[in-house]
Amino acid sequence: MTQARRRLRIAEITTTTAGMACGRIFAALGHDVIRLETDAVAGTTDRPFTRAALNGGKRCLPAGPSIPQALLEHVAQRADILLLDAPAGQAGFPDAAILAARSSGLITVSVTAFGLSGACAGMPNHSLLAEAHSGFMTMIGEPDRAPLMLGGEQSAYATAWTAFFGAMLAVLRRDKGAGGDLVEVSQSDVAAYMDWKSDVMVFHSGKAPNRTGAHSGWWRIVKAADGFVAVVFTPDQWHQLVELVDDPRMRVPELADPVQRLKHVDRAWAVMGDVFAARTAHELYLSAQALGLPFGYAATVADLLADPQFQSRGFVLPPAARRKDAPIVALPLPMPGLDQAQPVLPQPDLSALAQWPLRPDFPITRADVAPLAGVSVIDFGVITAGAGTGRLLADYGADVLKVESHDRPDPFRKWQNPVEEPQAEQPRVSPLFASNNSGKRGLFADMKTPHGRALVRRKCRSADIVLENFRVGVTARLGIDFPTLKAENAELIYLSLSSQGQEGPEARYSSYGSTLDMLTGLGSMTGYAGGDPIWSSGAVNYPDQVVSMAGAALIAHSLVIGARGLHLDVSQRELVTWTLADVMAEFAFTGAVPQRTGNRRPWGAPHNSYRTDGDGWLALVCTTDAERAALARLIGGLPQDATGQWWHDNADASDAVIAAWAQRHGRDAAVALLNEAGVPAMPVRTAADRARDPRYRDRRLALVDTDWIKGFPLILHRYAPSVPAPPPELGEDVGPGGTDDAMPMPAQVPQ
Repeated sequence: MTQARRRLRIAEITTTTAGMACGRIFAALGHDVIRLETDAVAGTTDRPFTRAALNGGKRCLPAGPSIPQALLEHVAQRADILLLDAPAGQAGFPDAAILAARSSGLITVSVTAFGLSGACAGMPNHSLLAEAHSGFMTMIGEPDRAPLMLGGEQSAYATAWTAFFGAMLAVLRRDKGAGGDLVEVSQSDVAAYMDWKSDVMVFHSGKAPNRTGAHSGWWRIVKAADGFVAVVFTPDQWHQLVELVDDPRMRVPELADPVQRLKHVDRAWAVMGDVFAARTAHELYLSAQALGLPFGYAATVADLLADPQFQSRGFVLPPAARRKDAPIVALPLPMPGLDQAQPVLPQPDLSALAQWPLRPDFPITRADVAPLAGVSVIDFGVITAGAGTGRLLADYGADVLKVESHDRPDPFRKWQNPVEEPQAEQPRVSPLFASNNSGKRGLFADMKTPHGRALVRRKCRSADIVLENFRVGVTARLGIDFPTLKAENAELIYLSLSSQGQEGPEARYSSYGSTLDMLTGLGSMTGYAGGDPIWSSGAVNYPDQVVSMAGAALIAHSLVIGARGLHLDVSQRELVTWTLADVMAEFAFTGAVPQRTGNRRPWGAPHNSYRTDGDGWLALVCTTDAERAALARLIGGLPQDATGQWWHDNADASDAVIAAWAQRHGRDAAVALLNEAGVPAMPVRTAADRARDPRYRDRRLALVDTDWIKGFPLILHRYAPSVPAPPPELGEDVGPGGTDDAMPMPAQVPQ
C-alpha cells in the first residue's frame, strides 16, 4: 500500500477481551489508540501476557479512580471513535448512548455481552454467559456431556471484529454526510449470528439441533499415534481417502458403492481408527493434503510457535524479536510499513490527549445514506468464509455480483450437512444457501471458455472490490488473480480469504472450517479436562463465521483509509490462531503448557455449566468474593467467607455442590434464583429457545418471511439496512453469443 493512510483517533475505555481486542485491531492497523485506564479498567495487569497481546501499540493513560467528566468531554470533542464496553448503567463508566447523543460527529462503539437495552442489559460482560444465552454453547461439546465454550474466548474475538466492522460502516456514513452514530454490538447477538445454521434447522424441522461432538457424523476427530487428526472430506473424495488409508478393508464392495456406503460407513471409521493409530498426526495431515484431502491435525501451542508456514509469513515473531510487553504474533493481515510488534505504551499524563486537535464539524446532509452505497463488488466467494463476506457487504449497501458457473456453482447450493450421514436425495437448493447470498445479483459464466473469462474480466475492470476464497492457484488459472486484474484496474481492492495465505510452504493446502478448528490450535484448547480435543464441528464451523466478519471489516477499513490497488491477503488459519496470542506468549516465555479445562477459566471461580432438572443446563460465573458469598448463602454446603483462591483450589468439590443444587431445580427457575441472589447466571439456551424469543427478531438477528435467513450482527442506531432480496437462482452460463448482462437483483423488501 503506497497511499498516505488516513489515521483515526480512537479513545478506548474497556475491560473485556472483546473491547480490548477491538482496540488492538485499530492499533495494529496504524491508528492512534489511547486507552484510558481507571482503577477498575486496569484489570489485565494480573494477566500480563493478555495485556501485551491485546494492548500492544496503544498509549495507556491512567485516569484515576474514574473517568472525570471534563476528560470525557475533551475526548468526545476530539476522538473519531470512542470504544466502550461497560454494561448499561454500570456505575463509574460513561453512558454510551448519552455520549453519542451529545456529540454529533463522534462515533461511539458499545461492546457489551447483552446490548444496551432489554432484561439482560445490566448483566456482567462474561463470555460464558453470552455464549450460554445465545444458544451457541449448546452446539459445542459431546452430546451426552456438558455444553462447552470454545478454547479461550472465541465469541469475544468475533465480537471485536464485528465492532470494528460497525465502526468502519459508521465512519463511511459520516464521510457521506450522515454525522456520527452509536454502534451497538452485543456478544450474545454475535454468538447467535454465528450459529445461524441451527436456526435454519429449527425453521425447517421444528427441532433444535444438539452438539455432535468429535466422534460422530461424516467428519470426525481420530486418534493418531501421537495426537489427533481431523478427518475431513467430501463424498466425491472417497477414492482419495481409500488411497490414504491403504487398507484392503476399505476396498470392499459395500464401501465402493456410494449408496451402500451410507449403510456401512461405521466399518470404514473402524478401519481408519486402526490404521491412523499407527501413524503420526502431522504425517497424516501432510499425506492427506498431498492427495487433496482437507485434513487437519490438532496443533499444540508448541506446534504453532514452530510452524514453518507461520514463520515464513512473519505471523509468529522469531524468538530474538519477542518481548514480554509486546505481541509475539501479528494481526493476520500483512501490511507494508506497519510495526505490529509494538509494546504497550504507558502514558504518564494527559499530554497525549492534549495533542489531539478538535474534531472538524460533520454536518448531517444525507442521514439515510447506506455505508457502502456506490461500492461495486465482484463476489467469487463460496460457502461461508467468502460468500458470507459478500452478504455482509450487500447488507450495508454494496452492489454485490455473485459469479458462478452452472458447472461449478457455490457448493452451498447442494450442501450435505457434514454432521449427518449424506443422504441419497438432496433438496433442489439447500436452505443454507440463502443466508450467505441474499441481496446479491448473479452472473453465471463458464470461465473455462474465452468468452466467459473475458466477460468476468470486463466486470472486474469496473469494480471497486473483488473477493475470493478459492484454493491458492485457482485464480491464476482462471485469469482473475490480483496481478492480472490490477493491471486492468489499478484502483481495485482485492480480498483473498485463503486457508493459509497466498505464500508459504502450505499455502496451496485446502481446508474447511473444521480443518481450521484443529490447525489453529483451537481444537487443542477446547475440550473436557483430561479429554480429547473438541471442535466447533460442521454444524457451526466457527472459523468460517469469524473469517467472514473480519473479511467484510477489512474491506470497509480499506475504503475508510482510502487504500486502493491493494491485495488483502488474509490467512484464515492465522486469523483464528491470533485469538490465542496470549496463550502462545505465555508458553514462549514460561513454558506453561495450556490444558483443556472444560468451561473453567482462571479469571472466574466458579466458572462452569451445570445440568438442571430435566434436560436443561445453566451457566454461572463468579469473579468477586461478594458473588461467591451470595452463591454459598443461596445453595448451602459451601463456605460464605472463602476467597477466590479457595474456590480455584477446590473447584471439583464446589462444582459438585453446585451441580447437586442445580439438578433440584428447573433451568429457568434456577437462573432466576441465582440472579435474585446477586449471582451472574444464564440459561444455556437452544436454537429453539432463540426462535421463540422476540428479542432476536426485534434486534433483527433473524429475518423471517416465507423463509428464514440470518439477519444483521450489529446495530447502527441511525441506520437500519433493508431486508435483503432473495438470492440469485442458478441460471445458465453465459456462452458465446450470450448476453453480458448480469441477472438483476429483485427489489429489496421494505422494512
